[in-house]
Amino acid sequence: MGLEKEKMETSVIMDEDEFNRSIEPILGKKPTVYSEVPGRDPKDINAHLKVGFEDIIAEPISTHSFDRVWIGSHAVFELVKFIFYRILTTFLAIPMAFIAGIVFGILSCIHIWVVMPVIQGCMMTLPSIHVIWTSLMDMFIGPFFFSIGRCLSSINVKTVQN
Repeated sequence: MGLEKEKMETSVIMDEDEFNRSIEPILGKKPTVYSEVPGRDPKDINAHLKVGFEDIIAEPISTHSFDRVWIGSHAVFELVKFIFYRILTTFLAIPMAFIAGIVFGILSCIHIWVVMPVIQGCMMTLPSIHVIWTSLMDMFIGPFFFSIGRCLSSINVKTVQN
């Protein structure tokens, strides 16, 4: 690993037949990294919904004014559209997002502090309720239906054919 003072030359040796075989570069064209986004309306079904500057200002296609009125109108149209969207966003979207956040916060609070403790309490008392219910069935309901079954077992129903 010493200091090299001598310069070395690098060369690539190619056969002339290989060099002349193809005039295309070795790497070729740059591959496309992203595929094209497919058209959202390829059959132009929603053409009547597309509104442009010409539809709003309505300069006929055949006439072209030279006095920059239409260019200025287009600039003002875009500016008003931008400001109008900003105003709508400020007065509608932000308060609605704020209200939705408060509503979802309240619902989360109710879920955490009311609904889940009630469900947990029911799940904790379920085994004892099961034991009480089973003993009530064995003490009252079971003997009642057992006695009704004994009473009804003495009844015989016969069908007679004519």
